[in-house]
Amino acid sequence: MKNDSLVVSSYAPSSRLEVLMKSKEAVTFESRLSSTSYFCKDRPLVEISPDPECEVCAIVPVRNEAALLTQTLISLLEQVDLQGQPLAKNRYEIIVFANNCTDESAQIARDFASQHPDLVLHVVERTLPASEAYIGRVRQMLMDEACRRLLSINRDRGVIASTDGDTRVSPTWIAATLSEIAQGADAVGGKILTDRHQRANLEPHARNCFLRGAGYYSLIVELEAYIDPDPFDGFPRHNHHYGASLAVTAQMYQRVGGMPAVRTPEDVAFYQALVRADARFRHSLLVKVTTAARDSGRTAEGFANQLRMWTEMGQKGEEFRVETPLAVESRLRARRRLRKIWQQHLSGYLPKNHDFIRVSKNLGINHSWLRSQLAQSQTFGALWEQVEQRQQTEGIWQQRWSLVPIKQAIADLRVRVNSLRQQRQVPSLVVNRPSPQISWKKGA
Repeated sequence: MKNDSLVVSSYAPSSRLEVLMKSKEAVTFESRLSSTSYFCKDRPLVEISPDPECEVCAIVPVRNEAALLTQTLISLLEQVDLQGQPLAKNRYEIIVFANNCTDESAQIARDFASQHPDLVLHVVERTLPASEAYIGRVRQMLMDEACRRLLSINRDRGVIASTDGDTRVSPTWIAATLSEIAQGADAVGGKILTDRHQRANLEPHARNCFLRGAGYYSLIVELEAYIDPDPFDGFPRHNHHYGASLAVTAQMYQRVGGMPAVRTPEDVAFYQALVRADARFRHSLLVKVTTAARDSGRTAEGFANQLRMWTEMGQKGEEFRVETPLAVESRLRARRRLRKIWQQHLSGYLPKNHDFIRVSKNLGINHSWLRSQLAQSQTFGALWEQVEQRQQTEGIWQQRWSLVPIKQAIADLRVRVNSLRQQRQVPSLVVNRPSPQISWKKGA
């Protein structure tokens, strides 16, 4: 199990609810299409039309990244296919958006473009008003522009690929992403590694929390593969779906309403929008990037902020506490049963009342409410989102399961996962994926 993977999200149980609630601040993609000048055809971010052969539009939001940006651009320049041959430069383009920079980031990008004329690199420099000068809005503007450009050349399955100005993508980053899309994925999260030298220099407590967090979630991913596997996103996989390596087709980007312009993790909010739509999301081990491990970030949220929080916890002598493995497994088993009820409902079968009572009791929510949500929800992802919000509202789940020190949780997870391995319960390997289709309810 690798210990250098990036875990950016907050581990408090309420963090997922906060992201879910704040994601609802975003308006629909269709309404932004008419109201957001940056997306309108008369004011695109990039005036030059895309190459008709372009399959991927890679976006790079940049704010004062002069020290690291060149490495990012070099990694995008040196892309190869899965056989190791140079990737044709007309198959992808790059948009660097230098917003509110006080350093030489924009000039560095322009110089790089001049030095490598075969690379399709567009550099946009803007000073945004305070109301828009945050990463969620900037990434939204970039992804809107990428979507507009791909659709303009009839690339519905063209790929919007996001990374960051402090991140080096792997040589096959684009090719591996395209491979996952070709196999039916609507969106792809890449595995995010951290720079080894920078990680070694982190404050000891923060570094230990980071490594333990990575191990904890890796074990949960395997546990999920045994208990309630995703038929498309099977094991082996990771749990990263962050802006440093996040790709989506133009078609699905439109369908979910685009990137939410939220101030707290916009990438997580976007992932939740994809889950809500039952999009085929692939946490691919083939798609990899390496990002900076620093505790001085460009936003109030994200990895750097998490590192600072862990450092402060160490100074106060506070333990890093997470959800107990028993709680995780209980939720997974209840989700599996609810998914079965959902599938029966789609087939026209009316589940019995005791089925709802059993699942709702396990989840700590009202069974009558659950039955009503089943009738209202358009996708299973939307139904499950409502369930998680209801758990937070009623509070029964939190009372039932207290948090435990992460060291104890990892030890318990290892015992449980090893037991499942010995029972020869093979995780759901990605072999034959379901045919590409969205599980929208009939009549939606």
